[in-house]
Amino acid sequence: MSIIKDFLLQLTLMVIPIFVYFTFITEKVKSDNNKKVLMTFLWGISIILCISFPLSFGQDARLDLRFIPLLFGTLYLGFGPGVFLSVLVILYRLYSGINMGVYTTVLVLLLSLPVILFFQKTFVSSNKDKRIKIAVGLALYYCLVGLTSFGILNGFSLDIVKVQLIHLIFVVAVTWFFTMLMETIREIHQLRTELLNSEKLKVVSELSSVFAHEIRNPMQVTRGFLQLLDDPELPKSKKEYIKISIEELDRANEIIDDFLTFGKPTVNNNIKVNAGYQMERVINIIQGYSQNHHVKIQTKIEDDCWIDANPQKLNQSLINIMKNAVESMPNGGTVWVTCTATTDGNIEIMIKDQGIGMTKKQQDRLGSPFYSLKENGTGLGMMVSFQIIRSFKGTIKVNSEKGRGTEFIILLPQIFQTK
Repeated sequence: MSIIKDFLLQLTLMVIPIFVYFTFITEKVKSDNNKKVLMTFLWGISIILCISFPLSFGQDARLDLRFIPLLFGTLYLGFGPGVFLSVLVILYRLYSGINMGVYTTVLVLLLSLPVILFFQKTFVSSNKDKRIKIAVGLALYYCLVGLTSFGILNGFSLDIVKVQLIHLIFVVAVTWFFTMLMETIREIHQLRTELLNSEKLKVVSELSSVFAHEIRNPMQVTRGFLQLLDDPELPKSKKEYIKISIEELDRANEIIDDFLTFGKPTVNNNIKVNAGYQMERVINIIQGYSQNHHVKIQTKIEDDCWIDANPQKLNQSLINIMKNAVESMPNGGTVWVTCTATTDGNIEIMIKDQGIGMTKKQQDRLGSPFYSLKENGTGLGMMVSFQIIRSFKGTIKVNSEKGRGTEFIILLPQIFQTK
């Protein structure tokens, strides 16, 4: 029973760095260098704890999983972290006292670390299956080197070989399991990112025809006024025609800029963003789409609605909500949009329509994947919108009544301009 407890403890010491990384570091830390430093620190703690709480076999045999955090730290993080973790293992073993175990540790690391570093670049560029094979192969190599080194320095015996074989099976099995776990979680995170970008491309595709129409209109107006400028009987109106032509060209340019910005790959870095200004850009994007559906947009947007957010992601979320509001009114209507600062330190964005509305049951499922009130909808757009707002530490509240319309209230933490 004691061995099982020690075994479960060693597994827990392996899980903690993986859990912390994929739960907190990937979402909160944006710099790759900072991620590498934090993960090196976590793997280092895992190594120290593994050595401190080993599995005991008989009176003298003690085994631990120090190699696995060392292996993962080297394969996933590179040369520097790998060398640092190796030195950490040696120093901590020296701190525990100089004995034959220290000599064995140094010899095994000298023979194992160069091989791990040799395969590191191949590991990074490989697919999931090959990564698992490389990690398991290196674990097997390390254990065989350890068995041979221990036997040379301490002498071979049946009991020693038996314990080392148990250690070999133990390390290889755990390495296979945790490599599978890490690679599976990495795939899930990649799929999540791809989902967010694919939903963006879907919206861009649906709005592209509207953009073509919206850009064509100011171009046609400009062309008409430029033709009138050739009429010698209208000398007094030339300046006015030129002014209108420039304004229309500027409007077309703004629409193109917004469209291209929305279509760019998402950048994860948050910056100080004026939510009111971004809301106006979103309205500019969606204006032609709403006119085609006979929907008017009324706004009340205050200045200085500053938040900490990614403007591309914020625009994507707002466009999804605005587009749903427009499509919820098949016979036309009005969408009210406000962006104001609240007294409790938040920026409130309100989007309200006169559409078909939702029941309480439908509201509860809103934001769930593959749930949509539209006939051909997937529900992924709203799910992504909810995730984006939550990533900005914001909340979305939905008020709706069947046949009476829907109101989205988005609350985001306000940041204040420094003078």
